[in-house]
Amino acid sequence: MSKKVDLRNLDFNNAGAWPTGLKLAFCGIVALVIVGLAWFLFVADRRTQLESLERQEQNLRAEFETKQGRASNLEPLKQQLAQMETMLLQLLRQLPSKTEMPDLIVDISQTALASGISNELFQPLPEVPKEFYAEKPIALRMIGTYHQFGAFVSGVASLPRVVIMTMHDISLRPREGRGITSSGPLVLEGTVKTYRYLDDDEAAGSAAGSP
Repeated sequence: MSKKVDLRNLDFNNAGAWPTGLKLAFCGIVALVIVGLAWFLFVADRRTQLESLERQEQNLRAEFETKQGRASNLEPLKQQLAQMETMLLQLLRQLPSKTEMPDLIVDISQTALASGISNELFQPLPEVPKEFYAEKPIALRMIGTYHQFGAFVSGVASLPRVVIMTMHDISLRPREGRGITSSGPLVLEGTVKTYRYLDDDEAAGSAAGSP
């Protein structure tokens, strides 16, 4: 019969005298404890770091693919930008030049008179240079009928040079305090702006003076 071992009577200071089976079992337990501690202290921590690095790799890969896609589209975008700049320059060149601006203002005023409009005020204001063009505000107060103002706008659009006019703080009201009708006199008052292109020297000076 196998001899039972009383674990309470084991002498840990004399483990070499233990039965062979018990020594093997104890060694197995110690080995498991060592493996468990090694896993907890080293492998588990390295696994967490590995998972973190894998996530970083995925993020970097996605960022790289995004930037690579943008880089592949960069050259076509540059070409489109160059085409747009060329078209913009062509459009700007259709506007009046600096030397044509005084005659243009006279043409606008004469067009209003030819349409039957009375110019009580037609005062060009100081020019405002922009990056590629210049604004020329004109303060005005005109009196005419609805149809006369329509003829004036049509006449300005028919001028030989391309004319762009924008209205600012414009009011249109009956002269005699009655409602607006197609035949009654109306008062058009406010500021309009017309535009001209800047020549190369002016454009360079405007770019240098901008913040």
